[in-house]
Amino acid sequence: MVRIGVKRATPERVEADLLAVGIFSGDDPPEGLSTAAQPAVSSEDFTGKQGQASLLYAGESLPARRLLLVGLGESSSFTPEKLRRTAATVARRARTLKARNVAFVLPTPEGSDVRGAARAAAEGAVLGLYRFDRYKTENSQGGEPENFDLIPGVSEDEAAASAGAEVGAKVAAGSVLARDLANEPSNTATPEYLADRAREIGERHGMAVTVLDRAGIEGEGLTGLATVGRSASNEPRFIVLEHRKGGGGAPVVIVGKAVTFDSGGISIKPTTGMEDMKFDMGGGAAVLGAMEAVGALDLPIDVVAIVPATENLPGGAAFKPGDVLTMSSGKTVEILTTDAEGRLILADALLYARRYEPAAVVDCATLTGACVVALGNHASGLMGNDEDLVAEVQTAGEATGERGWPLPLFEEYTEQIKGDTADLKNSGGRGGGALTAGAFLKEFADFPWAHLDIAGTAYGKKGNAYTTRGATGVPARLLVEFLIGRSA
Repeated sequence: MVRIGVKRATPERVEADLLAVGIFSGDDPPEGLSTAAQPAVSSEDFTGKQGQASLLYAGESLPARRLLLVGLGESSSFTPEKLRRTAATVARRARTLKARNVAFVLPTPEGSDVRGAARAAAEGAVLGLYRFDRYKTENSQGGEPENFDLIPGVSEDEAAASAGAEVGAKVAAGSVLARDLANEPSNTATPEYLADRAREIGERHGMAVTVLDRAGIEGEGLTGLATVGRSASNEPRFIVLEHRKGGGGAPVVIVGKAVTFDSGGISIKPTTGMEDMKFDMGGGAAVLGAMEAVGALDLPIDVVAIVPATENLPGGAAFKPGDVLTMSSGKTVEILTTDAEGRLILADALLYARRYEPAAVVDCATLTGACVVALGNHASGLMGNDEDLVAEVQTAGEATGERGWPLPLFEEYTEQIKGDTADLKNSGGRGGGALTAGAFLKEFADFPWAHLDIAGTAYGKKGNAYTTRGATGVPARLLVEFLIGRSA
């Protein structure tokens, strides 16, 4: 992974293979760079428009071999998210140029301090360079930048920039782990594979790790997970990580759905696109990635992560439409479709979380196609039973660019999942599908709880400057930002 650093120097004295400077619309280049930048600016090839880039060869006018001008758009609308994307653009261009040492003059968005700006730039650079090609015999590795140095303004605090860059790099590393886990094919990323990665995180950061096998799952009465995983030869696992650095108070619990491959079970999915169902463990991957960042940052907070992991496959032992399950709380659930399995294993995790008497619980899951229809790929559905907690999660999403959009959980949605044979049914039909799924989970949450439906945001075919085809790592950075806020 690229090393993120901070250099205190005026841009015109920086030695680098590539020196990048962002320029707002209508602004001139920094005084010391005006001579080198003049060809692009005077010809109006470069105006500072958002997304513009102009590569110049400085010759003897600068110690840096090449100068990259990057458009930042209007200064009044420049945000940390745009800075994140700008840094990613610079990092990717550096890779194309095979520039080993990169320097980026750090712009500070309006309303942001240098620490926050450095964090956003560090995240963008690390995430922008992400690739998953380990299974290609002729992969595209090579030419990666080794150093990506941020150059703060003359009056800025170098220590604050360094602190922000360190946080950004560690948060991005957690998101990279989440991407790697979700991008792995399902014949590699089995439930036990996820358990092994959790053990490694625990060992690295001094966290307690509990992994329940099939017998342990059944012994705990985790009916949903035991039932969904019943027909899979790769047995289910129930994974718990505990980071105890907050003094022993009520912990925050984060929960991630990890269906490592979802065929739909007996209610089998269409063939087209089924290969993407390896991504149905995106929530669990994000929670593990978040815990990697929590450990690396050594956050002073008590956090418990719960990841129910299983495959959902057809077979002679598979559960069937019409079956009735009795959950550990005593509530009964009628199965209308075996392709609504995620809410069953999440219900187990929420019931298990009760033992911690949590201050708050946030779960994330690639739960419903209905949420993709409602919000597309640009925001996760956000629901919950506590308005303050929902607002807190939404704020974390805005800060990280991993947005969540609040959706209602009216009582009518709960009425929609009332069962005929049992207390509840696991599907409320097509209408309001994301909301009836949330209403189902709400029945198992008797603590402050928020739910993120990431079906549209956890993976995709096309991304922004710092996301690629495949897993995005969403919402790992959101969870870390939420926990940073809770630890303050």
